[in-house]
Amino acid sequence: MSPVFAEQRLTSGATLALVQGDLTTARLDAIVNAANASLQHGGGLAAAISQRGGPSIQQESDAWVRRHGLAGHDRPAVTGAGRLPCRYIIHAVGPVWGAGDEDRKLGLAVRTALECADSLQVTSVGLPAISTGVFGFPKLRAAPILLEAIVDFFASHPATSLQRVEVALLDTPTLDVFQRAFAERFGDHPSPLAPYHPEGSEGLPPSGRGGRGEG
Repeated sequence: MSPVFAEQRLTSGATLALVQGDLTTARLDAIVNAANASLQHGGGLAAAISQRGGPSIQQESDAWVRRHGLAGHDRPAVTGAGRLPCRYIIHAVGPVWGAGDEDRKLGLAVRTALECADSLQVTSVGLPAISTGVFGFPKLRAAPILLEAIVDFFASHPATSLQRVEVALLDTPTLDVFQRAFAERFGDHPSPLAPYHPEGSEGLPPSGRGGRGEG
């Protein structure tokens, strides 16, 4: 289980958490991949997901593009998870910094990824700091947008199946940025909750850490 650094109960009853850990080992129903529009998983988090999950993830991604065309900010893709412990991978396409209208596109990518998770009827999902890696979105700017997009989703989907959203951050500098944004959004003392233990995860060591980019 990844260490939890902040946690907030939203008005819908769902829980939003900041964790430091590796999404490829997350014991959640679904994880969000920071993908490119062609779903070619060659770098950053996408490469780690594809390598650890096995060839079926890239194969299913290629099949999705052949069937539906390119993925987009408003149209994430879904594949199976291969050998990863989650059930689904939602491939969200965040904006490249400098392309224009980046704030709106980032919020849209987050909300549509959560809408996709809701359509899958899952109860838990983890997502990275979308677009803050090789896509170059400044982390200080991205953090409040990403958190607000999650809050907005739950406000507009009161009957969602989702009960827990984890924002998973690998490196400490990025975690620090998101912790500050979390405190500014929810106050210095987020609501305390009981530790979260996914079924079968008790006693697991914390996930590995690294410096991988996240799209």
